[in-house]
Amino acid sequence: PRATDPPMWPPAERFALWPGIPPGAPNPLPVPQPRMPRYPDGYRDFQMRGVVRPEVGVFRPARPDGRAVLIVPGGGYSITSLRNEGIDVAHVLNGFGITAFVLSYRLPGEGWADRADVPLADAQRAMRLIRANARAYGIRAEKLGVLGFSAGGHLAGSVTVLHEFKAYRPADAVDRHSARPAWAGLMYAVSNMDPGRSHGGSRANLLGPDPLPAVQARYAVDRQLKAGDPPLFLVHAEDDNTVPVANSVDTLAAARRAGIPAEAHFLQHGGHGFGTRLSPRSPGSLWPQLFDRWMGELVAG
Repeated sequence: PRATDPPMWPPAERFALWPGIPPGAPNPLPVPQPRMPRYPDGYRDFQMRGVVRPEVGVFRPARPDGRAVLIVPGGGYSITSLRNEGIDVAHVLNGFGITAFVLSYRLPGEGWADRADVPLADAQRAMRLIRANARAYGIRAEKLGVLGFSAGGHLAGSVTVLHEFKAYRPADAVDRHSARPAWAGLMYAVSNMDPGRSHGGSRANLLGPDPLPAVQARYAVDRQLKAGDPPLFLVHAEDDNTVPVANSVDTLAAARRAGIPAEAHFLQHGGHGFGTRLSPRSPGSLWPQLFDRWMGELVAG
């Protein structure tokens, strides 16, 4: 970013996930590398790699209603798209009375120990810290969900199906809290780890080259879904040329088999990585309103 660019991250209110450097740190540490690429339509994203001190940005609505969402940006597990799939989404959710938390997480291919579990550790820790401080944030601990995009959708799905898995050694009393989301929104999410159906970049960055079939199965959200897991909200475009729509089709089928409540919206057009930036003429641009109403039904029910 240039000195004249407006600051986007870190936001005014934020908190660190770990006391000091997180566990399993490489030597040397990754070097933080922020960048602000310009999209063809002129939009400027804010992206980050080399995260050493993962943190959560807090975005409070004018009129909070007690609901909260941890937003997990995507980026193929090689960067995080903090504006397009984080900050901008938070502002939209704020308009519905939802308190939004944006996760800036460590990336698996940057030398940390327990490679594939590093993002999951950060997501679990974030859920627990938010719950531990629910009163200070004006939220209800039982009304905390997760919303992830692309590879961030894989991470959101992972914390949904692996919330009881010990991705890290407990650090303090915060880790007594549950990491289980009340609900999960998976936006054009990577869920399958099989070659040909997964997103190759996300799979390779998370699992490394040539992972064993058992490893692929463990990190495949669609294969780990089980009865009693949280309700799911899925959005995916049929013309997504980055993450095949089969990922969400498989997740919906797995949810049905497991008896998990699920709502799915398959868009004819939308491509990949659209965040909240679809044309107002596109039916898919209404997904935030649909997500809000779907969450409202769960809370009311």
